[in-house]
Amino acid sequence: MPYGGEAWLVTRMADVREALADPRLSRVLQAAPDRPRFFPEPIVEGIGIMDPPEQTRLRRLVAKAFTARRVQEFEPRIQVIVDELLDAIEAKGGPVDLYAEFSWPLPGISICEFMGIPYEDRDRFVPFFDSVVSTTAKTPDEIRQAVMDLHAYFTELIEKRRADPRDDLFTALIRASDEGDRLSEKELIEMSFGLLVAGMETTASQLVNFLYLLFRNPDQLELLRAKPELVPNAIEELLRFVPLLAVDQPAVAREDLTIGGVLIRAGETVVPSMNAANRDPEVFANPQSIDITREHNPHLAFSHGAHHCVGAQLARLEMQAALRSLVARFPGLRQAVPDEELRWKAGVVLRGVEALPVEW
Repeated sequence: MPYGGEAWLVTRMADVREALADPRLSRVLQAAPDRPRFFPEPIVEGIGIMDPPEQTRLRRLVAKAFTARRVQEFEPRIQVIVDELLDAIEAKGGPVDLYAEFSWPLPGISICEFMGIPYEDRDRFVPFFDSVVSTTAKTPDEIRQAVMDLHAYFTELIEKRRADPRDDLFTALIRASDEGDRLSEKELIEMSFGLLVAGMETTASQLVNFLYLLFRNPDQLELLRAKPELVPNAIEELLRFVPLLAVDQPAVAREDLTIGGVLIRAGETVVPSMNAANRDPEVFANPQSIDITREHNPHLAFSHGAHHCVGAQLARLEMQAALRSLVARFPGLRQAVPDEELRWKAGVVLRGVEALPVEW
């Protein structure tokens, strides 16, 4: 590992799923400064590095606010946002940077409206995103300052919503309770910016990654244009094929256990690789090829077990609306610059291009 020593790497789908669901593997213990890890030091907190039952308690409270009904009711609004962004791109004319003009603002506007966080305040919380996804791009002191600034912003917003409650996810999170239990202010802040980061940065990166890949597989792009009903299938295949994270979340064994016939001793670190599992030839036929007609696709792009992404359905709706509308509106969509001119993100945990110039 880059810092702190060695870890076991788990790569088969069955073993990765088992590891992700095993309560004996602790993310809390992994956060200790002396554990093998990918980052210089653990700083950012949140539900992603919690263990059951505390993690279960918070997830249950959030689920009361982040309901399937709320997501489905928001679907028409997603399409409106997509159409407005594409209208602006069409009026501007190519070439345009698809990341800056579409892939970033779509999930940004969507998650902010869905949660009830003012998108116009993005200058106060977006700088934190660079810190939370940093491996080496930001110093520990810069990350700490970003965390402090973000806490200050959300503390102000909590007070505003308590004084002026609305019919949005953020107000629902403030009110969320279960048998008298409720989110503390610290938990509310960490949960809110966790949902915000997951809802913006990840989807924004993946949308341009998907287009970059489709440009390199013109047969698949042509098939999608001819059969737009394949969009849901295509999104699942792209989620499987394109690794979002440059690293996977490690965990520490609380006690001796066995994974895939290998003995893991108590105190040892395990890295379940969702990226590797999504290419497991025992599960996926021709795993190193993209096939948007693939139907059996039990990928782990949204993780598994206690840490399965609570916003997975919202992300799917955004990606489907985006891809469906892009292909329909701009059938001649293509990359506008040669590969050597593309710049890739560096020093961060998320993979992706910094800009994707396109024309049509």
